[in-house]
Amino acid sequence: MPWRLPGPIRRSPLLPSCSRYGSTAASSRVSKPLPLRILFCGSDEFSIASLRALSAVKHAEPQLIKSINVVHRPAKPTGRGMKTLREVPIKQVATEELSLQTHAVDTFTGWTPPRPIDLVIAVSFGLFVPPRILGLARYGGLNVHPSLLPDLRGPAPIEHALLKQRKLTGISIQTLDPKQFDHGTILAQTAAPGIQIPPDMSAALLEEQLAKTGAEMLVDALKAHKFVPPLEDVGWYAKSDGPIHHAPKITKKDRFIDFKVNTIADIFSIQYALGDGWCILPNGDRLIVHKIADTGMVDSANREPGIWVLKGSDSPLFRDTDGRIGVILKSTYAGNKTGHGNAKLLHTIPAQEPDERGIVFKP
Repeated sequence: MPWRLPGPIRRSPLLPSCSRYGSTAASSRVSKPLPLRILFCGSDEFSIASLRALSAVKHAEPQLIKSINVVHRPAKPTGRGMKTLREVPIKQVATEELSLQTHAVDTFTGWTPPRPIDLVIAVSFGLFVPPRILGLARYGGLNVHPSLLPDLRGPAPIEHALLKQRKLTGISIQTLDPKQFDHGTILAQTAAPGIQIPPDMSAALLEEQLAKTGAEMLVDALKAHKFVPPLEDVGWYAKSDGPIHHAPKITKKDRFIDFKVNTIADIFSIQYALGDGWCILPNGDRLIVHKIADTGMVDSANREPGIWVLKGSDSPLFRDTDGRIGVILKSTYAGNKTGHGNAKLLHTIPAQEPDERGIVFKP
């Protein structure tokens, strides 16, 4: 259920009966809300883009945004011995660059935000904003999500878009649902068919592109007062025939390469989305795969999928589940020197005699 305004503000002077909007859906929408007092919840570079955009509007258009308080997670111990505290990136940007007041919160239980609040905006935050906090805000909350909702609901939509080899993605501006993540009313969404994902796009580059687009769409939504009831759901993707999947938190298992299951395209997608993949060698040891290449050939000798070595070869080869042959250009043998895995593989795996009849160029 979408968040609803509490009863006491129905006759508020912020909600006049007349309106400058011509459409029926927005006939009762406020034409000029008072300047917004925003509680912004964020963490990383994706959320920083939206915070910078809001701060710029605050200075350029004070009639739209009056204040911004930033909520972030506390510093976490990291490094050897867990003795070093690492702050989330947004804290330094908020305090040193934007001169905004910040609040470190690891749980909303027992925490009281600065009041009054008009709007909560959560972008790549990681904590669920409970109904108690949303209920303090005149207009509830908004979220910037880097996918075409309801596709790729969850904490890792960018990585899963690449892992699933999606051709298109986008941005959805949604309300914060009081019961579950990513089930709010979609107030703005990238126009059909979406934003094209170029070949060989990494997660970092895709995040940078979507962060900029998301920040612009968030500002546009505020300027158009789309957060003011009656709310209009403009999500189009749910009505299309596009795939809909969940985007759960990334784990070590997502980096696993199984040559009996994965294609070369799958292995590339793991590297674009997550960086280095890893596999298990026949002897049980683990190999970290840094870089591969597609030879453009297929194996007609019907070898088992996996890693193998040809006599005289400088790099180990592998066969994927479809019979395509790839080359491992750089790897690390677990427990050995970083980047020197190929040398050990060439000495560990028995080399096979070259057989031109067993390798053919893919037609």
